[in-house]
Amino acid sequence: MRQVAIIGAGSTKFGELWEKSFRDISVEAGLRAIGDAGISGDEIDAIYGGNMSAGRFIEQEHIGALIADYAGLTGLHIPATRVEAACASGALALHLAVLSVASGWYDFVIAAGVEKMTDVDSDIADDLLASSVDREWEAICGATLPSLFAQMARAHMERYHTTSEQMAKVAAKNHANAVHNPYAQFRREISAEAVLNSPLVADPLHMLDCSSIADGAAAVVLCAAEKAKEYTDSPVYVKASAQASDTISLHDRRDITAMDATIFASKKAFRTASLEPSQIDVAEVHDSYTIAEIIAIEDLGFFNKGEGGIATGEGQTEIGGRIPINPSGGLKACGHPLGATGIRQAVEITQQLRGEAGKRQVPNAEVGLTHNIGGTGGTAIVHIFTS
Repeated sequence: MRQVAIIGAGSTKFGELWEKSFRDISVEAGLRAIGDAGISGDEIDAIYGGNMSAGRFIEQEHIGALIADYAGLTGLHIPATRVEAACASGALALHLAVLSVASGWYDFVIAAGVEKMTDVDSDIADDLLASSVDREWEAICGATLPSLFAQMARAHMERYHTTSEQMAKVAAKNHANAVHNPYAQFRREISAEAVLNSPLVADPLHMLDCSSIADGAAAVVLCAAEKAKEYTDSPVYVKASAQASDTISLHDRRDITAMDATIFASKKAFRTASLEPSQIDVAEVHDSYTIAEIIAIEDLGFFNKGEGGIATGEGQTEIGGRIPINPSGGLKACGHPLGATGIRQAVEITQQLRGEAGKRQVPNAEVGLTHNIGGTGGTAIVHIFTS
């Protein structure tokens, strides 16, 4: 298997992009990534595009062909494939793109992610989000993503004495980071007190514990590592790409205070990269709800089980702390357009390892990690990158 490198990365702004269409943002992100890589369209061998539910959000299926068409690549007849794994669709697109280059089948591949969520009302969006969990055994009984994560939060609080204040610190930290991210949906600070005083969505989760509906797209260009230096002085190498699955329904899990798919994917990734969690300098993890970040940093091995909340409260996950988590602002503040998130995380880590993150730059960052899940953790994908 060949080593793989990222030679280009690009993203749109995340948020309520009323003036732009699905096609507009897809092409914008792709062109930025291609421009950053300094390659031409005729060098691209394939496109993998992560997207959860364009069929219901914008009533458009056949997304692969649409993206290739509006990117002006149809004359080259480049294969373009849509990839779906709920909220982990972007990371899965990256995973498949990495494998296609590593295998030697393709030399230059675009991995992209896109979602246009604001073209439907909130009730439809909430119902679409519920389709990422077990529709027959959970959603049909009234369970929503917030209520399921609330169950995880309550169990974590009872078993490990995690507090609402510690979860609120996740949101406050990530909003503080997003202030310095020009692509973030919410570029404003909030206090932990504001989180605790916001309305309850599903006890113990408050409104400001939850990520919001957003539009956005992101893309990276991958190539064989031996070719990377021909295109950029600062390639970012993909040292590991690992995927794992768990039960789609929460009630069938071994332990609802952990996500086994994250544990298995991360162990495989660390083994493949010959690295330990203590060697990661910066990480982008899935924080669709504040409890999700606390569980993730435990399951990834950054902290012992039950100590994620304490570490967050002590500032160990801030920029300058023991392991900076979500310097972009994460899903909570940067935004969570479902199919785009996994790729956007890779864009952030690419900028961090290049030293291009500006005021949110993690000092001396050389090894980065991304973690993206689908639903409540039925799918988990972990990537490890080095400069």
